Amino acid sequence: MAAGVDTTRFRVEGMDCASCATKVDTAVRRVAGVEDVSVSVVSGTMTVQHSTTTDLGAVSGKVTSLGYKATPLPASTAPGAAVNEPVTADGVGEDHDHEGHDHEDHDHASHAGYDHGGRDHSVHESLHGKRRESATRPATAKNAVALEGLHGHDHAFEEGTWWKTPKARLTIIAGIAVAVAFAAGQIFPQIEQWVFIAAMVVGLLPIARRAYVGAVNGSPFSIETLMTVAAVGAVFINAAEEAAIVVLLFLVGELLEGVATGRARASIRALATLVPKTAFREVGGKIEEVSADSLAIGDVILVRPGDRVPADGIIVSGESAIDEAPVTGESVPKRKQIDDQVFAGTINQEGALRVSVTAAAADNTISRIIALVEEAQESKAPTERFIDRFSRYYTPGVMVVAALIAVLPPLITGAPWDEWIYKGLAVLLIGCPCALVISTPAAIAAALSAGARRGLLMKGGAVLESLGKINMVALDKTGTLTAGKPQVTDIVAGARSERETLELAAALEVGSSHPLASAILTRAKADGIEPAQSSKAGAVGGKGVVGTVNGIDLFLGSPRAVAEKVALDNELDARIVALNDEGKTVSVLLANGEVAGLIAMRDEPRPDAIEGLKAIKALGADIVMLTGDNKRTAAAIGRALGIEPRAELLPEDKQRIVGELKASGKVVAKVGDGINDAPALAAADIGIAMGGGTDVALETADAAVLHGRVVDVANMIALSRATMANIGQNITISLGLKAFFLVTTVIGVTGLWPAILADTGATVLVTANAMRLLGWKGLGGKA
Repeated sequence: MAAGVDTTRFRVEGMDCASCATKVDTAVRRVAGVEDVSVSVVSGTMTVQHSTTTDLGAVSGKVTSLGYKATPLPASTAPGAAVNEPVTADGVGEDHDHEGHDHEDHDHASHAGYDHGGRDHSVHESLHGKRRESATRPATAKNAVALEGLHGHDHAFEEGTWWKTPKARLTIIAGIAVAVAFAAGQIFPQIEQWVFIAAMVVGLLPIARRAYVGAVNGSPFSIETLMTVAAVGAVFINAAEEAAIVVLLFLVGELLEGVATGRARASIRALATLVPKTAFREVGGKIEEVSADSLAIGDVILVRPGDRVPADGIIVSGESAIDEAPVTGESVPKRKQIDDQVFAGTINQEGALRVSVTAAAADNTISRIIALVEEAQESKAPTERFIDRFSRYYTPGVMVVAALIAVLPPLITGAPWDEWIYKGLAVLLIGCPCALVISTPAAIAAALSAGARRGLLMKGGAVLESLGKINMVALDKTGTLTAGKPQVTDIVAGARSERETLELAAALEVGSSHPLASAILTRAKADGIEPAQSSKAGAVGGKGVVGTVNGIDLFLGSPRAVAEKVALDNELDARIVALNDEGKTVSVLLANGEVAGLIAMRDEPRPDAIEGLKAIKALGADIVMLTGDNKRTAAAIGRALGIEPRAELLPEDKQRIVGELKASGKVVAKVGDGINDAPALAAADIGIAMGGGTDVALETADAAVLHGRVVDVANMIALSRATMANIGQNITISLGLKAFFLVTTVIGVTGLWPAILADTGATVLVTANAMRLLGWKGLGGKA
C-alpha cells in the first residue's frame, strides 16, 4: 500500500439496494483525502482507502447525511495485510523430494527438527503475526437518530424483526394514510384530490429528502429522484390517487428488498453464532468459566464432549472426533489428537480435550472467514462493473426518453397533454435501473456466502466469475492430490513376522518427529501396538537409527545402508525395486544382524482424489500434475489417478509450464498448498490454495479450499457457472419486464402503478432469484 495511505472498513447500516451503495460510494469519494471506496450492499460494509490525515468523522457524517449510519470496524486479519515470503525450504510443502533418499536413503539422522505436521502449525501461527493496515478512530454520527426514520432504511434485519423497523413503520403509516384518504374521498368526494395529495406527501417527503441529499452529494439520477418527479408530476395532471398508491407501492417494494437483502446478509454472519460465548480456562490448575472474547493466545482451555470449541488452538492433551461441518462443510468428523489443530465453532464429539489457544476471538477462523467474504463481496465482478458503467448513462437517458414521450406527441400530433405526460411519468418509473444494477452483486454475494459456508473461499466477484471459464487445471502432488504425509503401505516379513517387524520398528521410532517415523507410529497405533521401551537409541548420520529393544539389537535404515552391513538376497532386493517403482520409500529393519522385514511408505492420494479429478474432467477441463518429486514417484501417483505427471520441477519450472499452457489458449487454474508455490499460483489465471492457513493461502492465491478436498476444485468451477447462469436470468428478468411494461405503457394499456410494480417487482424477483444460490449444495447435492 502506498505511503501515507490507510484503509478503514465501516459497517454501514441501512443499505438494501444497489442505489444505496451507489449513493454512499459517490458521496464518500467527495470527502477530502479519500482515494478509493468499495461498498457491499449484501454485507453492509464499506472499505475506504484514505490519507492518514483524513477525518473519519467526516466520512461517517457524509454517510449519515444520506440517511444511513457508518461505524468504523476494528482492525482485523484479512487479505491485503503484508504477505509473508513463501516458504521454500527443502522438505516443506509440495517439493518434499523422496529422491533425496533415492527411495533408499532413509535418513533417520535428519529426524530432529523435521516436525511431522509442523507445516500446518507454523503456517497457522504465522497468520496471527499479520495485522491489517487499518485505522480505528471514533466516528461522529450527527443527526443519526433524526435521519434514521427519515431514510426508512435500517439495520434491523440483523438486530430485530423486520416489522419493527423504521422502514416498516413508514410503510404502515403511508398505507394507513392511503386507506384514510380513500375512505375520506368516498365520504367527501369534493376533497378527494386533496386527501390523496396529503397521503402521498406522508410517504413522499422522506423519498424527496433522500433525492435532494443524493443530488447534492453527486447522485442526481437516483430512483428517489425519478420517484419524486413522477409523483409530483402526477399531481399536476390530477392523478393524485395514483401518485399516492405509487408512493405506497414503492415503499412496500423497498421493504421487500430489505427483507431479501437481510436474508443474504444474515447467511454469512450466522457463522458468528457458532462460537460459544463462554469457555473453560485453566488457571493455576483450576478450571474457571470465562468469556470466550477474553481468551488470549497461550491460554489453555478445556473442551468437554458435546461442546463447541470456543477458540482456534492446538490440542495439548486428549483425543476425540471433531465435527468440522459448521466451518468447512465437511460432513465426516475428523479424528484429532495431540498437536492437531482445532477451529472455533467446531464440535467436540467424544473425549475431553485440553487446547492451547492460538488466536484471539477477533482473529479466529470464523471471524476471518466472515471478514474475507464481506471484503470479497465489496470486490466488483467484471459484469457488475460493466452494468454500473451502463447505468450511469442509462438513467439520464431514460429521463430524456420520458421527456420526449411526454412532449413530442402533443407538439407534433396535437395529442392530449395529460395523456402523454402521464405516459412519460410511467416511463420514468419503468426506467429505474435498480433491478438491473442489483442483478450481478446479489448473485455474486449469495454465491460467495454459499461457497464460504462449504469451505470454498474466493477473493471476490472477479475470481468467482473467472472460475467458470477454467478449462485446464494444474495440480501439485504433495499436500494437494496426496495427503501431504507418508503412510505405511506395505510390511514384508523377513526373519520376523509382519507384526513383529512393525512392533520393533515402532519401538525405535518413539519420540521422533520425522514424517517417516510418524507414519510407522501411526500404523502401529492403528494395529493396536503399544511400542516397547528402547535403550541405546540414536541416529547414525545419514543412514538410519539404532537401538536395543528387549535385548534385541536393531537397525532401521535405507536398503543402501543395510547392504553395507548384511547382504540382501535376490528376492528381497527385487521386492525393494518393485516397491520403489511404485513410488514408495523402503526402510529395512535389522534384528541381531538379520533382515527382520521391510516397511514401505508413500504419501498416498487423498481419499477423494479420483472422484475429484473425474468431476473436474466432467466439467470439460483438462488436468496435469506438476511436482518437484522424482519421476518414479510422480509416474506411480499419475498412474493411480489417471492423469499426466510432470516431475522434478523447480518453482520456476511450474511457473514456466503454467505460462506455456496459457499461451496455448488455455484458461488455467493452478492448485497448490499456497505456501511454496507462489510463482505458479500468481502466473495462473486463477490460483487455488488447498487447505491449511486460510489467510496465507488467500494472500498467495485467488481462492482457497478449506478442507482440502480435490472435488472442491470442481465445486468452485460449478459454483461459478451456476452463478453466471443466475446473473443471466436476472438480467433477462430485469430487462424483459421493463421492455414489456414500456410497450404496454406507450400503447396505453398500463399506467403508473403497474410501472412501479415493474420496477420494485423486478428488483424483488431478481434478488429472490439470486438468493436461491444460498441453497447451493455442490456437485451431486453434497455440501
